[in-house]
Amino acid sequence: MTKPATPATETDHKPSNFLRQIIENDLDKGTYASRRWAGSPGDAAHHASGQPDPAKIRTRFPPEPNGYLHVGHAKSICINFGLAKEYGGVCHLRFDDTNPEKEDTEYVNSIIDAVKWLGFSWSQPGNEKAYQASDYFDFMYRAAEALIEAGHAYVDEQTAEEMRTNRGDFGKPGVDSPFRSRTPAENLARFREMRDANLGDGAAVLRAKIDMASPNINMRDPAIYRIRRATHHHTGDTWCIYPMYTFAHPIEDALEQITHSICTLEFEDQRPFYEWLMERLCECKLLAAPSPKQYEFARLNLTYVITSKRKLAQLVAEGKVNGWDDPRMPTIVGLRRRGYTAESLRLFADRIGVTKSDSWIDYSTLEGCLREDLEKKAHRGMAVLNPVKLVLTNWDTVFSPGHLEACSQPALPHSDDNTVVPERHFSLGKEVWIEREDYEDVPTKGYKRLFPGNKVRLKGGYVIECTVAHRDASGTITKVLATLIPDTKSGTPGSNSVKASAAITWVGVADGVQAEVRMYDRLFLDPQPDAGGKDFLESINPDSLKVITAFVEPSLANAAADQKFQFERHGYFVADRLDHVAGSKPVFNFAVGLKDSWGK
Repeated sequence: MTKPATPATETDHKPSNFLRQIIENDLDKGTYASRRWAGSPGDAAHHASGQPDPAKIRTRFPPEPNGYLHVGHAKSICINFGLAKEYGGVCHLRFDDTNPEKEDTEYVNSIIDAVKWLGFSWSQPGNEKAYQASDYFDFMYRAAEALIEAGHAYVDEQTAEEMRTNRGDFGKPGVDSPFRSRTPAENLARFREMRDANLGDGAAVLRAKIDMASPNINMRDPAIYRIRRATHHHTGDTWCIYPMYTFAHPIEDALEQITHSICTLEFEDQRPFYEWLMERLCECKLLAAPSPKQYEFARLNLTYVITSKRKLAQLVAEGKVNGWDDPRMPTIVGLRRRGYTAESLRLFADRIGVTKSDSWIDYSTLEGCLREDLEKKAHRGMAVLNPVKLVLTNWDTVFSPGHLEACSQPALPHSDDNTVVPERHFSLGKEVWIEREDYEDVPTKGYKRLFPGNKVRLKGGYVIECTVAHRDASGTITKVLATLIPDTKSGTPGSNSVKASAAITWVGVADGVQAEVRMYDRLFLDPQPDAGGKDFLESINPDSLKVITAFVEPSLANAAADQKFQFERHGYFVADRLDHVAGSKPVFNFAVGLKDSWGK
């Protein structure tokens, strides 16, 4: 069978990698061409009644709803949904909700929102829903009984410590449990007692019967069911026994007719059990062949970031950050509030690629993707972050007292030739705000901005000549004085008749708006904050957030929440999704600088 051609526009720019090679090889050989799909997940009999599967491949993104997704999950989402789209397949969104004590519908909703925001969909003809592992609990229990009846599973009543000891280690084989030789009938009866809540939590587990001498410790009779009295967010109190992840996950893949089960490298040692379980359940005629296959890729290791959900939860619980959506967090909601776009995260996933070897990606790569995405789409605007007042002493003689000069600048200087360039409008008056660093009494070498006798242009306005600065008793500059040079307004005849050594940004006192600007930096000072058992809390950056009062031009004050801007000379900023109120309470978050200068 020959793989149908994919439109060049979808794949030509995508480099090959081992996952694409595997998929293309399977399509060429027709590995999954005989599969049938009954329109919803199910066992072998269910799918046998269906039609030939219209999806050429099926992948899945299966998060556990026990926290907010982070940048590593964004990579996995882009890989799984991207490959499915590229090869004419479907990617399933599935909630791996087999652990009732840590899961919550809050996380379910946040995951759905994150996947959609990244630009992906799991919908397929006749089915718009996301899947839940808990919907398969009945089948999982049925599969467990089938394994028991076939002699492939037994109920073990050793203590947790006895099981740990008897499991052995890498240099010593395991020891058979004294309960391993029970008959299938005895195991089945005991397993049903577990199900019926006749045994206490931890009193027994169901284990697969494989090989206690296996060099892969994961194959030494792994536990596949445990007793856990806990209310499940979806199934309530229906069950008091729950499947282990390593048992549930392959079954979920098989019921959904997944072809390529793509996960990170930490699951590589679990692949033999995945394959063992698929073989046993196909032998029992419970699952349809061909079975899914598991493939592993290197997880994302990003400098200056931690991605452990437990540690991220600790940061939230201990108040080190202001919630899961704090813009310093590597969560998708945090990155989004910081100003990251879905396009920038997809570009990042594409750029770092897919490999089978672990490596560290520098955080600047992620920042570069955002910078690249915003360069041509973020409207420009002027903001003064460390303001001092500049007074044009001859304003009332050049113009009438109280006059405001209308000025404008392009909002998008890099717009395409065939589009109308939007403009932003603001006013120049006698007093303006400038950056405090734009004045020096005695200029340092190469300094071209304001100092007595020097001429600069107020961007979009006039050329001015600096005269003097006033200071208070402590020596702090309170205002800078300058004179305006007539007939030098930007865009008017003769505007270049007077040479200015530089152009500086400014905001008019008359129409500028006070804004709260949150200057965010990396949360950790150590590039690998939790590597090698380090206490990640010790490397928290004490200056990761500085809140300042700034002045912004009117166009910025009227921004919509979540709108991105380039504050000229400062970097890219976003109107905060929660706290910014257009026209009344401007709040902006720093997203990324104009160039990579962190730590320099």
